[in-house]
Amino acid sequence: MIERRRLLVVGVGSIGERHLRCFQSTDRVDISICELNADLRQKIADRYSIKTQYADLETALADPHDFAVIATPAHLHIQMARQVVEAGLDVFIEKPLSTDVSGVAELQKSLEAKQRKAGVAYVYRAHPALAAMKVDLDSGHYGKPVEMVVVSGQNFPTYRPAYRDIYYKSRETGGGAVQDALTHSMNAGEYLVGPVKALVADCAHQVLEGVDVEDTVHVITRQGNVMGSFSLNQHQPANESSITVICERGMLRFEYQKSWYRRVSEPEGEWEVGYREKLERDTLFERQASAFLDYLDGFCPPLCSLEEGMQTLAVNLSILESVERRAWIEPAHYLSH
Repeated sequence: MIERRRLLVVGVGSIGERHLRCFQSTDRVDISICELNADLRQKIADRYSIKTQYADLETALADPHDFAVIATPAHLHIQMARQVVEAGLDVFIEKPLSTDVSGVAELQKSLEAKQRKAGVAYVYRAHPALAAMKVDLDSGHYGKPVEMVVVSGQNFPTYRPAYRDIYYKSRETGGGAVQDALTHSMNAGEYLVGPVKALVADCAHQVLEGVDVEDTVHVITRQGNVMGSFSLNQHQPANESSITVICERGMLRFEYQKSWYRRVSEPEGEWEVGYREKLERDTLFERQASAFLDYLDGFCPPLCSLEEGMQTLAVNLSILESVERRAWIEPAHYLSH
């Protein structure tokens, strides 16, 4: 019989509310919330019939819980994750893992000492079309991957109209296109073909009003023998995101908005749909929630492990360093700190 768990959601802004709603939909958890903003805390508690709420983490951790979702601004993730692990809880951390590597090694030691589990919320990992594409890539049918081309763009003010007033406006709190949006593509690309070993990048603030963080990014990567290129902006009219992997004997393409992946293996050949499924607004987050609970119950590994989240954090930091130094950077040097 699957154990019903006591969940503490820390931070109930936009993404915290979504995690709350989607974990609640599993009907496998009893939820409490922790939120500094009293008005927001009460609004969310009323909206989702949450009986127990806290204004600070110390008070929350004085009561029994089984695991926590950390959905505060990124610069607070590691500090809060360590607190909940030291209190004996498992932890699910919203992406990106952090805005620097400070405290990550200590978090790993705490997890080991307390024998607790952790995962990082890169929701592309829950996409069935992306997972199906990886299965085909790993089968060897198309030969070795040699190139990856990732293109993403959307009109950010349409999807996050409050962007000027939230974490996004500052890199220190996890804002800017690199840490907010491109990090999804980087993590998905590493999931498909392996970790970034070296990169060179360019980024700039081009269009978005009311902020001065970058809204446009270009990155070139080396991922083993795979040559990668990543392009993202947060101001174009069309909402699109695709990941194309070219192999020795074919190519495969994941298209997020169409919720499919396609493949072709012959010159001038027709594209063939490898997987397609219509997804509702919360489907991926609901699957992500169920997958993390399955991980806690011992049925499977995490969709994105702490180590994989650390690798993508190192990539984020390397991109920003590359832009500043105008140089190729190896993310591994962040992981050795």
